Amino acid sequence: MAAQFGRRLRRGATTTAVAAAAVAALSASQAPGVTAAVPGDSQGRGGGQSTSEATPPAGTPVTGNSPYYTDLPPLTIPGKPATSTELPVTTGPAEAGIPATVLAAYKQAEQTIATSDPGCKVPWQLLAAIGKVESGQARGGRVDANGTTLSPIRGPVLNGVGFANISDTDNGAHDGDTVYDRAVGPMQFIPSTWATWGQDANSDGLKDPNNIYDAALAAGRYLCAGNRDLTVQSDLGRAILGYNQSREYLRTVLSWFEYYKSGSHEVPDGEGVLPEAGTPDSPATGSGSIPGGAAPGGTTPATSPPSTQKPDPKPPKGPGGGTDTPPTTPGSKPPQPPNPPTKPNPKPPTPPAQSPVTRVEDAGTGKLTAAAGRDFGEKVTVRVKNAAGQAVEGKEVRFEIVGDTDARFHGGRTSVVRVSGANGIAVSPLLKAGEKTGAFTVWASVVGRELKPVAFSATVTAPVADKLTRVGDSLLTAAPGAEFADRVAVKTAYQGADASGVAITATMIKSAEGTEPVENGQGPYFKDAAGKPVRALTALTTDSNGVLTLPKIFADDQSGTFLLRLTAAGGVSITIELQVAPASSPSASPTPSQSQSPSPTESPTG
Repeated sequence: MAAQFGRRLRRGATTTAVAAAAVAALSASQAPGVTAAVPGDSQGRGGGQSTSEATPPAGTPVTGNSPYYTDLPPLTIPGKPATSTELPVTTGPAEAGIPATVLAAYKQAEQTIATSDPGCKVPWQLLAAIGKVESGQARGGRVDANGTTLSPIRGPVLNGVGFANISDTDNGAHDGDTVYDRAVGPMQFIPSTWATWGQDANSDGLKDPNNIYDAALAAGRYLCAGNRDLTVQSDLGRAILGYNQSREYLRTVLSWFEYYKSGSHEVPDGEGVLPEAGTPDSPATGSGSIPGGAAPGGTTPATSPPSTQKPDPKPPKGPGGGTDTPPTTPGSKPPQPPNPPTKPNPKPPTPPAQSPVTRVEDAGTGKLTAAAGRDFGEKVTVRVKNAAGQAVEGKEVRFEIVGDTDARFHGGRTSVVRVSGANGIAVSPLLKAGEKTGAFTVWASVVGRELKPVAFSATVTAPVADKLTRVGDSLLTAAPGAEFADRVAVKTAYQGADASGVAITATMIKSAEGTEPVENGQGPYFKDAAGKPVRALTALTTDSNGVLTLPKIFADDQSGTFLLRLTAAGGVSITIELQVAPASSPSASPTPSQSQSPSPTESPTG
């Protein structure tokens, strides 16, 4: 979310030892993505901005350059006493606390990406730093047991007034605005970016930007885009600036990143420390609302008339349709709701990662069989259970392909991690068979637990066709003892697509009647490698376009109508007629008469 504010609020000093060290590390690395402008990458995402140039590069970043929290970390490193009495410490050690479910989501995203993209090395502390700056850790962890925010988090209307100008791309599905887009959720994705990078990390069947599990994994995958290695300073700077094109944003995120790397701890959901809200230059326009700037629960700002009634469980919308509007006085604290509860979440849900697990079992996976080059019709499905036989939610399950095979999960991977849902079920991605036929195994195991995995046998069969047609419709004829002038060609397809590599048999048969036609011992024939007649061929396969052209066909001295049967793997067949008849001799031209017909006589004259 972009640095669009003329005045900024800070906890502590405007620069801290942590911030200085973080930015200095990037500058010292002479990272091209940090010391010079970074162009947008090939996927159309905005690149980074230098730490010395104020003009942002072209491209639309994750947040659409919306505003963000500008608080810096406290000067006391978590778990370490302050080293200078001259620098004020304005917040206590609770600032290092991260709400339980939010912290679990960050760590889960780190583990998932470590498996699917090990070269990226995204640390959960970087996701936590971005989550802190974007939404104050989902408004201090106001999320339900599944990780979804109790009320939507929406940035200001991106109408070009102080921010980017982005017309509606989701018909208001995520941001509630059908005219302009707004950044959404704890990691503040604009809808158009979410459409590309959205994830379903909690296996509930939804890609929800307001769910911290989904949003954290999406943010991690975005930061890793372009084969980045986030242990390399240039890639790290480029990734952060790709999230928001602002050098101030870079400094702020790096400050929190270094702070969280020094130490952090878990706090109950709903009890995280909310940052101070920044204030835009023109608060009257309502264009600078801070995501999460309202009090917990998304109540109205201090400028609204006080209410004597209990707050509406559905927060009123701010200017532009959002639930978050900044206070009008710089430095003012977020307003508290009337009749606030004594504790926003008196009994926070237990993070899914703490649930005990004793076994993983098959949850109804069907037969895993596919023809070469085709998708498997079934996905591997397992259920995670505890000692009481109850389903366990939020557990990571690794699905791994084992054996001599070129089958892969969609995306070209042999190992993927999925998280069990509320019913304890985890489902693998779709399997795709390679060109190699044979058997292999898919293992399903719980990550981090020494439990017996479940083995699923899978088989790749030869390619098959469900349609076989002749190419062309010319009459196939030959004289006795001669060669047929036209070659026979056929085409195979499977589920509407060309079927390559399909085995076909071609047999001269006596009759089309019956399911087991008898090979004809006379009539048209093929030739083997030695030039001898054969009337059945088996070593035939279609080409990459699903087409097979048969060898030349020859006629013996028998005349008549003969039948050629072609059968493709999968059972489909076609019967083609072959005509053998003597060549017709040209009929003799009539001999003209020696005498010509008399000319009509004229009528005699009288």
